[in-house]
Amino acid sequence: MKIRVLISFKDSVLDPQGQTVKNALHTLGYDYIRDVRQGKVFELEMDGISGEQLEQVIPEIADKVLANPIIEKFDWQIIE
Repeated sequence: MKIRVLISFKDSVLDPQGQTVKNALHTLGYDYIRDVRQGKVFELEMDGISGEQLEQVIPEIADKVLANPIIEKFDWQIIE
């Protein structure tokens, strides 16, 4: 089973890299871009785990290892 975990800044946290990309896009004429937020993607391959266990272990892994829960949020999905 393959899991994709998406990490991004919380909405209240300034994202300077996202702002830089947005400014570059505006300079290139993409004025309809309203906002850009950058983040990280992790893909975890797992074996021998039930859906019920996933519901518990993925948030635990994200909080303890993948994300900084003070400034980042996460979402995850099963991709295979």
